[in-house]
Amino acid sequence: MKVVIAGAGFGGLETATCLSEALGSDVDVTLVDKNDSFVIGYSKLDVMFGRTTAEAIHWPYRAFAKAGVTFRQETITAIDPGARRVTTAKGTYDADVLVVALGADYDVSATPGLVDGGHEFYSVAGAVKLRDILPTFQGGTVVIGVMTPHYKCPPAPSEAAMLMHEYLTGRGLRGRSRIIMTTAMPSPLPVSKEAGDAILARFEQLGIECHVAVMPTRVDGAARLFHLSNGVALDYDLLLAVPVHVAPPVVLESGLAEGGWIPVDRATLRTRFPDVYAIGDVTSVGTPRAGTFAEGAGRVVAAEIIARSRGGDVARYQGDGHCYIEFGEKELAEISVNFLGGPKPTSEYIGTTPEGAARKRLFGSTRASRWFGL
Repeated sequence: MKVVIAGAGFGGLETATCLSEALGSDVDVTLVDKNDSFVIGYSKLDVMFGRTTAEAIHWPYRAFAKAGVTFRQETITAIDPGARRVTTAKGTYDADVLVVALGADYDVSATPGLVDGGHEFYSVAGAVKLRDILPTFQGGTVVIGVMTPHYKCPPAPSEAAMLMHEYLTGRGLRGRSRIIMTTAMPSPLPVSKEAGDAILARFEQLGIECHVAVMPTRVDGAARLFHLSNGVALDYDLLLAVPVHVAPPVVLESGLAEGGWIPVDRATLRTRFPDVYAIGDVTSVGTPRAGTFAEGAGRVVAAEIIARSRGGDVARYQGDGHCYIEFGEKELAEISVNFLGGPKPTSEYIGTTPEGAARKRLFGSTRASRWFGL
């Protein structure tokens, strides 16, 4: 059986790993990604605030060595879901089963004025740029603006605000600085009232302002004004932005997407095309755009493919995920969420504990070991 996996993020890596573990050389998996390495999302904040180097957060795909799996570092130029064919700048790959796991791209230009008036911090390049800018910042108003209601890693903007407080305090600049976060959501983390309230309580303790349920309309870089949908215009000296997320152009051009994202069956992750699956941030499945949700989806899709060869039951996708929330000063909280297992989402919030940081490190190290042998 030939399986082509387009995209080597959390979902693609876990799908390929599960297939290799179960089927070994009995499956022919081609894993395609344009990058030469994987970056775990939360490490970008570490880079931005100078807690690690950009080089240290990259896990090279050359270390991804799994039986039955071939990795190709190639840029995908076309996807034909009807033929289950992926075309790259170097060749064409036909599949019995196609898995699309290409994630979401960032469209900074979707917010008028943002390109020249602010800085996105969600890409490695954006984090590196801010790492170099922050040491030159001498205090003032910092705005962390969320430009879209749907974005990767829902706790990250709140984490950025709390870590900014810690950073400015360490440089002796907090007393002459103001930190403001804006979000289109009704709470910093609406899936859990307990988590959202805990973040807001921490904000109050640290003197961080939060504007909820507002969308940005435009950025005036010359006047240093951040305009919101409620008519408020915030003065700022430094604007950090979570940019609008979009599906990659190759997905939009493939015929897979509807309304900007790939619709899938919630239980199986199947698209409307036979033997074509989609997982992770590129879908409209109804879970947050975060790596743990894509990883869980990858396991479900791999189980379906394995069942074709060996039989057995396949569990429905539950939309389970787990996130860490940095509150600053080495305090971390955790939240576990199930989005699709019942009539409504459920969550469990674990407040800040001394063990939180160690568990977050373990989360990263287990993925580094499982996927890359690091």
